[in-house]
Parts: sequence; C-alpha cells; structure tokens
Amino acid sequence: MSGVRVLVGTRKGAFILTSDGKRERWEVNGPHFGGWEMYHLKASPADPNRLYASQTSGWFGQIMQRSSDGGKTWETVGNKFIYDGVPGTHQWYDGTPHPWEFKRVWHLEPSLTDPDTVYAGVEDAAMFRTTDGAQTWHELKGLREDGTGKQWSPGAGGLGLHTILIDPTNPKRIFIAISAAGAFRTDDGGGTWRPINKGLVSPQIPNPTAEVGHCVHRIALHRSRPDTLFMQKHWDVMRTDNGGEEWREVSGNLPTDFGFVIDVHAHEPETIFVVPIKSDSEHYPPEGKLRVYRSRTGGHEWEPLTKGLPQSNCYVNVLRDAMAVDSMDKCGIYFGTTGGQVYGSADGGDSWNAIVHDLPAVLSVEVQTLR
Repeated sequence: MSGVRVLVGTRKGAFILTSDGKRERWEVNGPHFGGWEMYHLKASPADPNRLYASQTSGWFGQIMQRSSDGGKTWETVGNKFIYDGVPGTHQWYDGTPHPWEFKRVWHLEPSLTDPDTVYAGVEDAAMFRTTDGAQTWHELKGLREDGTGKQWSPGAGGLGLHTILIDPTNPKRIFIAISAAGAFRTDDGGGTWRPINKGLVSPQIPNPTAEVGHCVHRIALHRSRPDTLFMQKHWDVMRTDNGGEEWREVSGNLPTDFGFVIDVHAHEPETIFVVPIKSDSEHYPPEGKLRVYRSRTGGHEWEPLTKGLPQSNCYVNVLRDAMAVDSMDKCGIYFGTTGGQVYGSADGGDSWNAIVHDLPAVLSVEVQTLR
C-alpha cells in the first residue's frame, strides 16, 4: 500500500505519523521513549522498515535506538562512539581553547544502499560512521584534522554537526554543515575534508569572509542535481551550482533572510522552501504570521504560502531539522514547530493542514514515502 510515514523527534519523545497516498487522515503513534529528547529519527533508504533514532538525556547521556519493523518495536544498540584521533580542542571567538566534548548526536544519515551503514553528526562537531547497524561507531577523524578544526567556534546553540548530505550519484562525496564553522565536503568517503565557504559573508565574526567560522543552519540538494545546493545561513539564503566551490546570495524579496530550515521540492529542483524567522534574537515569525516561502526560480523571487497556517499571534520557531518532503506524485511538504504542531501540505505548499497539535517542541521531521 502506498502512503507516507512522518518521523517526528521532540523534546519529550518520538512520534510516527502515517497516512495513505491521499494524505488526508493520519494515524498518530507515540510517544516512543516518552520524556526523552529525541534529536533525530531517520529511515534507511535501502530498507524502509529500518529506522534509527538518537535518544538523549541529561541524566543518562546518548543512547542509540534501532527498529527493524518500521517503528513498531525498538532495540537499544551500541552506544560506543570511538574517537580514532586525539580528542583535541577548538576555540571560542576570543581564541580561548576549549576541550572537545561528546554531548549528543544531532543528525543521522543512513547510507543510500546499505541499511547497516549510517553516518552520525555530533556535538561537539565530529562525524562518525557505523557499518554494523549502529552497534559500534568510529570517527571519520579526517574532518577535525583537516587543518581548520582548532579554529572552529560554537554558535549560540553549540558546536553541532547537524546536516549530512550524501551525493546520490557518488556516495563518496558527502556535504556537511557545522554551526558555527561552515560547510565542508569530502570526495573520498570521509578520509579527507575541506571547507566550502567561499562567497559566505558573516559580519558578526572577526573576519567576515573567513575560510571557517560561518554559522550555517541547513543545506539541501535535489538528488537529480547534486552540484546545486541551497543554504539557510544565520543570515542569508545562499546557492551554489558547483558543489560548494562558490556561493551566491538568493534571499531576494524575503521579509527576513534569517531562518533555520530549507528544503527542495521532490520533483522540481528549482523549487525551494524556507520559513523566515524575525531575527537571531527573536526566534518567531515576522508579525506573528507563520508563513512558508516558496521560490520556483531557485531563489531571488519568493512567494508567501499562508493558506491553513496561523496568520496572527503565532510565535513559534521551526528548527533546522524540522522540515522534509515526500516523493509522492504531488509532492508533500512537512514541518514541525516549537509549539508542538506538525503541518503538512499535499499540494506542493499551496495549502496546509495541522496533522497534529500539542506535541512537545518538535526537534526534527523526516518523511518516508511508502510504495
């Protein structure tokens, strides 16, 4: 049976939302791991029943969960994250050294072809990989040893590796984003890395055009055009057409170019979505109106999408991992808010409905299209 499964991570548990191909009625299942921070859940593209989840607690630390039946049951798997290199230090913007600390897993990115291989982005920023279904994890130490690791500085939300994109045409090429270090790329499966931040300008850092130090909130790509990436930066919406070699701004007529999420339509590689937030100190929609903005031209020209979304007294935020799209014939777009709503659009963003209200604050949203 065709349908959609939406995986939602929240401050107090995980929820699984399921619907058929019409996406009109939804079954809400959860909370799984009630009371725990669930930073991220994601399914393996190679096995739709294999799910991975990052479970975190201030008392018990980081725990990894795995499901082999689409989230009906879960098992705790290996929580051994092995630093193959020297833990080392990074620095604050004033140059003060700060020791590396393992705090949590921000993002999980399963291999496109192997259900047992998963990449993990963690805080403090580092990248790990498992090849045995999350039983053991080893650091891809080339990232922190690329020559700039000691210069990385944490942003307001810490120093988290929060975005991992695998090139669908070349699985050895991987893009990542770190707040607040910038974007990086490997072309050899994680052995070596280099910054890809040319064209980024960040007036709030000591050197606005530095090689590293930019607060990148999210990057996204369309699988048919992996050289074209879109970025929501701390300020500015950016675009590259050469795999990150150079970026240019495409904020256009957005009411504000600050935000956290960005995503690309499943079938239209020039159609992108963002949710503008008022500022870096006021994390809520401008004028209290929750609006998703869509560009059908890859940036520059943007239109507000408001049908079904609250247009007064709305002061929620949409966090960096809290938007996703499905691959149904009529692309669906989904996002979650810090107010506990998950909104969905089954018509490419033209209209929206609240799939569920009153969840804990939403940290992440991922979508599976079930065929």
